[in-house]
Amino acid sequence: MTHTRADYPLAETQPGAVKGKRGKSLAEITLDSLLAGDVTMEDLRITPQALQAQADVARDVGRPTLALNFERGAELVEVPQDFIMQVYELLRPGRAKSKEELLQAAATMRDTYQAERIARFIEEAAETYAARGLFTFRF
Repeated sequence: MTHTRADYPLAETQPGAVKGKRGKSLAEITLDSLLAGDVTMEDLRITPQALQAQADVARDVGRPTLALNFERGAELVEVPQDFIMQVYELLRPGRAKSKEELLQAAATMRDTYQAERIARFIEEAAETYAARGLFTFRF
């Protein structure tokens, strides 16, 4: 389903459609369900579907860059936090030792986590860093 500006904010216009990882909708997350122990952190975590819906709305209102960021975020939901932090560190100028190191991170994103947009982003960074000499060359 493609969402439009009429669907924004999703939590208010479609509270039953916005769901956590365990499938519980926002409408089902109440103070009573929390006190009863029926709500876990997994119910509160963002899902790729929610981020894609936000991307649809952003694209509909003429914000393609924001939409792309939401789509990349959707790809990262299932990537382990420690790997995200490793890649983040590599993307800081002067931290990666070589273009190949970034390309390897991109390949892992693509092959292991099916994060195609993130992989392309890292590959673009690798090209830019190579052109600008932003790698560390420690021996």
